[in-house]
Amino acid sequence: MRSNLHQLTTKIVSLSKSGFITTARKLFDEMPHKDSITWNAMLSSYSQLGLHTDALSLFHLMRYTNTKPDHFTFTSTLNACSGLGSFRNGTKVHGLIIAFGYQCYLPVNNSIIDMYGKCLDPYSARKAFEEMGESIRNEVTWCSLLYAYANSGQFNIAFETFYEMPKRVLVAWNIMITGFAQNGEVEMCIQLLKEMRESLCCFPDEWTFSSLMNACTESSDYAYGCTVHGFIIKIGWSSAMEVKNSILSFYAKLCCMDVAIKEFESVGLLSQVSWNAMIDGYIKMGNIIDAFNVFQRAPMKNVISWTSMIAGYARNGEGEQALNLFVQMVRSCVCPDEFTFGAILHACSSLAVLGFGKMVHGCVIRYGFQAYVYVGNGLVNMYAKCGDIKRSSYAFNEILEKDLVSWNAMLFGFGMHGLSTQALQIYDEMVAHGMKPDKVSFIGLLMTCSHAGLINKGRLFFDMMSSLYGLTYEIDHVACMVDMLGRAGYLVEAKELSSKYSKKDTVEAKSSSYEALLGACSIHGDVRMGVSVRDDLQHSVDSQKDMGYVLLSNLCCASGQWKEAEIVRKAMVDQGVKKMPGYSWIEVKNKVTVFVAGNISHPYREELYMILNSLDPEMRNPCFSSFEI
Repeated sequence: MRSNLHQLTTKIVSLSKSGFITTARKLFDEMPHKDSITWNAMLSSYSQLGLHTDALSLFHLMRYTNTKPDHFTFTSTLNACSGLGSFRNGTKVHGLIIAFGYQCYLPVNNSIIDMYGKCLDPYSARKAFEEMGESIRNEVTWCSLLYAYANSGQFNIAFETFYEMPKRVLVAWNIMITGFAQNGEVEMCIQLLKEMRESLCCFPDEWTFSSLMNACTESSDYAYGCTVHGFIIKIGWSSAMEVKNSILSFYAKLCCMDVAIKEFESVGLLSQVSWNAMIDGYIKMGNIIDAFNVFQRAPMKNVISWTSMIAGYARNGEGEQALNLFVQMVRSCVCPDEFTFGAILHACSSLAVLGFGKMVHGCVIRYGFQAYVYVGNGLVNMYAKCGDIKRSSYAFNEILEKDLVSWNAMLFGFGMHGLSTQALQIYDEMVAHGMKPDKVSFIGLLMTCSHAGLINKGRLFFDMMSSLYGLTYEIDHVACMVDMLGRAGYLVEAKELSSKYSKKDTVEAKSSSYEALLGACSIHGDVRMGVSVRDDLQHSVDSQKDMGYVLLSNLCCASGQWKEAEIVRKAMVDQGVKKMPGYSWIEVKNKVTVFVAGNISHPYREELYMILNSLDPEMRNPCFSSFEI
């Protein structure tokens, strides 16, 4: 019996190491008897492969069967908690360790400190460190505590800990350099490298130089990056895989694709990171075709490869391609992560096709990502832009730990659907929850007030933005205010506001606010004000935007200035600017039908015109266009 148990446990370990983790689990489940060694073998297999959720699930099952855990069990389980960043599960396991009396084991204590460090709780990591006692600490203990401070950005305490260490080993130097690198602190990384070389206690390795290049990438500092690259070549580490990939990523991120291609072609054995860096570089340049060519050439594609391409298509307005790729990804048995779902939900939002969005939402639930705030925010935004504000609100309420993006997404959702009461209520709840509104929040509030005609509230929010929250006004804030005042007929106030904030603004800012004001002049028939605004706009109009030309031309025509209207149209032709025709679309049974202004080729146009004619009197009803003053 004992011999058979040992053989089966050995086979589980062998299968796991060979990549057949599903087969290993099947064999484990079929075993009639299991001891703690068997459970630990399965636990550590999951943990080493990064399948942390499965490891935690197995640990809970082990507890349910009343199998007594040992120190090997706890180190594997704590590693799973660290990998997931699960503070709640980590503290529970810590409690069990104390209950079972394993807190005196060095590997267990080191795992506890590591877990708290990765869960961004350096205080608890320090407490566990102090409770160990000085005599049993080793280099791993000190490095785990150092990582806890560096990972949470507490570099002052990290330095104190670093210089307190009995021996500053290479891992400790790399932890410090990596910590500063993640914050783009290139000069601090270089200073630490100098100290490291002068100390003669250890020498930099590929991880040191990889972190240095990553620091240059984070800071987007081309000069430092080239200097560090030159130093790496001089010292002889340029052929190391990790270093090569970090150099490649640096040039790709800074869109220096000619240099990146040379580095890519000089790599003897390309890793997954190398391929992904090239894909990402082309996408950042907006070159989606070359990115896809690299993607197709890649011998292996992981979740990062697929997500980069999906996000690239979504950002470049090719939502259908993004959806097709997502379907291919799922069919290829590659599990999407929260970033994949964020990217594909963005594509669904751009397409405004509710059926596709619902399909992706089903996948979110199936893969268990509905609790992730990043995914939840994507669902709120997607449903709002697809016209289903009820489901958008439901998705918002499902987010357990809402961040500022969550609140802003719901505020914009209600605002764009004309639900001003709900939008303002969301703002009140956001503030009540201790969230400080940002510039995006105020764009949503001003847009809501503009569309609902809430003039006094709009003025209040505009003043509050600066006086209460200390935020500076940007193009969109001024344009929203000008639009709101202009719609309500407060043209003089709108012009004064536009002039006040356009003096030191860019051409784009002036154009945006003047266009809103000129549109309001056209609506209210104020030709005198319109001519004045037109003169200002002619000096600041963006020569490649059609809106300014069209508004100017329409106003000239409305005031009978046909010659001036002809001059504006001629200027538009001379600049090669074409008027973008207005269009709208509707989704029926997952099919989108687009209606373009001037196009009369639709097979049901007569029926559509009849319905529009019947709706016209209702749309013009003054009851629907009253303003609250």
